Amino acid sequence: MKAFNQKLAMWMNPTPSKEAGINNIQIPGQVEHLIWQTRYKEPSSYEQDMVQQLIQAFSTGVTELDQLVNQLNQQGFRQESGESWTVEQFSEEMQRLGY
Repeated sequence: MKAFNQKLAMWMNPTPSKEAGINNIQIPGQVEHLIWQTRYKEPSSYEQDMVQQLIQAFSTGVTELDQLVNQLNQQGFRQESGESWTVEQFSEEMQRLGY
């Protein structure tokens, strides 16, 4: 099983493709079903750690963004740069990661 959608990675290129549609014709009954259709790359270890930290934070009952950010900081989970989180930085990171 592929861990990400290789075609999606190519489509994220900001310049129009000169080969649009090539190798994209779907034949009924022969379509490759991708589990990770919306991933253009495999998640990094930082992204995977973030998921675990978010699960842990939400399991404490936080429901508001400022509470979530405080919980992540209390858990010791930092930004990739090593800085503590602020609400603004967390929101920007979620936007960057596409969540």
